[in-house]
Amino acid sequence: MTAIATLSSKYQISIPKAIREEQQWQSGQQFVFIPKGKGMLLMPVPSFEGLQGIAKGCDPTDFRDRSDRF
Repeated sequence: MTAIATLSSKYQISIPKAIREEQQWQSGQQFVFIPKGKGMLLMPVPSFEGLQGIAKGCDPTDFRDRSDRF
């Protein structure tokens, strides 16, 4: 699906209705912008509940902590 939006004078973009409905995006939902070359990847910020079980089966014994970053 291809849709076009225009950047307003207030630097806002409205997401076309067809895209919002297809992705089931709701008003008030938060998004993250990820730079990709000359473009941008737009993704919804997942809820904490949505992340539950994503690391199932991972080995937690060798993880990094803030104290070992520098």
